[in-house]
Amino acid sequence: MASFEEKDLLATADTTPSAIETAADEPNQDRFAALGLAPELLAAVRDLGFTEPTAVQQRAIPLALEPHAEGFNDLMVSSQTGSGKTAAFLLPVLHTLIGMQAEEAAREKAAWDAKVAAALAAGEPAPKKPRRRSPLDARKFKPAVPGALVLCPTRELAQQVAADAIDLVKHCRGVRIATIVGGMPYQLQIAKLQNANLVVATPGRLLDLAGSGQIKLDQVRFLVMDEADRMLDLGFADALAEVHQLTSQRQQTMMFSATFAPRIQQLALRVMHDGGSKVQKVQVDTPQQSHANIRQELYWADSPEHKRRLLDYWLRDPGIDQAIVFACTQIECEQLAEELQQTGFAAVSLHGALSQAVRNRRLGALRDGRVQILVATDVAARGIDVPTITHVINFGLPMKAEDYTHRIGRTGRAGRDGLAITLAEFRDRRRLADIEAYTQQHFRPLTIDGLEPTKFFPPIQEQRPPARKGGGGRPGARSGAPRRGFGESRGPKQIGGGFKEKSPFDARPSGAGSYKKESSFKPAGRPAARAGAPRAKPYAPGKAGR
Repeated sequence: MASFEEKDLLATADTTPSAIETAADEPNQDRFAALGLAPELLAAVRDLGFTEPTAVQQRAIPLALEPHAEGFNDLMVSSQTGSGKTAAFLLPVLHTLIGMQAEEAAREKAAWDAKVAAALAAGEPAPKKPRRRSPLDARKFKPAVPGALVLCPTRELAQQVAADAIDLVKHCRGVRIATIVGGMPYQLQIAKLQNANLVVATPGRLLDLAGSGQIKLDQVRFLVMDEADRMLDLGFADALAEVHQLTSQRQQTMMFSATFAPRIQQLALRVMHDGGSKVQKVQVDTPQQSHANIRQELYWADSPEHKRRLLDYWLRDPGIDQAIVFACTQIECEQLAEELQQTGFAAVSLHGALSQAVRNRRLGALRDGRVQILVATDVAARGIDVPTITHVINFGLPMKAEDYTHRIGRTGRAGRDGLAITLAEFRDRRRLADIEAYTQQHFRPLTIDGLEPTKFFPPIQEQRPPARKGGGGRPGARSGAPRRGFGESRGPKQIGGGFKEKSPFDARPSGAGSYKKESSFKPAGRPAARAGAPRAKPYAPGKAGR
């Protein structure tokens, strides 16, 4: 489960709370129990096989549970992908909901006992409890009034968070989890919303149901934004502002993400209590820190065909279990998956143009091991938690430098080692420079025997000045001016005195299936077997042709 991964991750900023330090001195003690969580949650955690919280859980959970006169602490938490952020907000929220539910149940029982006692004192028979109503009965419909709301930027992430929450409440009676995402039947989601205590939702469908009176948010006490950097991006700013108004009575706001650019932090503070003046910031690690268990490699390709041969090489790596291949566009994603299927790989595509039912089936096949290769756009960069993913291959570079961090975080999960491979052409050097500037880590190009590039590729940082920290932006850009997307084309132009590689996807005519191209994945053309030889060696520009 995504919530409890990378147990040995260490904090790099503030000190650990004293309660956690005490627990650390007692190695035989269940450290989750030291956090003061409800017994039902502790039992679920033990069933999942986890006894030691990660660094982000150690830091965030005590702060989230700490009450004060106005409610609870607002949190802004930054930690690497796979560090256990999901459990860091689910556990305290569920703990508080369980306590609230117990108090409500006690009040209802006291009121019922008083009613029964009054009837018996009057010589009347004891009243019978009313029958449970069916959530499908329109005559008895009541809008859902959840106590906690978790917002996610993608459907896949919302479903993953809901699945983790369901695992955690399996020992809790009466705690209901509901998921609201687009692409699913309205009536089914409305039925599942009945009596829901915790709702995990994407903003669009949530606001649709709120606008039609199917759900009321005026009793939400806890608002959580997972992957808040994307939630607060331009595409979700208006929706988030509306949710902020609908949940103005809430007692706590928590935001979690692996990346918090300065611009995103400013937007985040606007939805905190008192303008964020009292928000607790927890930074366990930063995007600038390398993933200890994820090896990152870069390979230059002369052309799209050369890049496909490199991809074929790595997909046939004997050490591969499952892999995600990231593409830039939906068209490229579909074509690449089709070519891999024709070559004999168990591959499927995943992108935003697919229906939610198809996306769910393909993700289910990936988790069940029936699919080895998932070819996806950035819709899969968040919320995909499959521990058996050993390779992440950037066949196309992300449009935003921040997304590179989320992409490679799909591997190396559950404490395992992972490999993140980037295949780049000459035209990709600007995006690579932005990724280096954002992560403050430099790519060291490697080569494969028999697949070496023949063209000259200068060092990445020689191409342009480093982007400002927090990234993806163009140095010297005017404040307030419309910003181009990361790596967005300015129009056709030649690079380096006429050097220009043209992608075969650029020439694809309109109309599905009209583009025909022989697959470049030909095992016969691959280099000799690699047994006993180094897999890769450093790229040597002096040996490449100009």
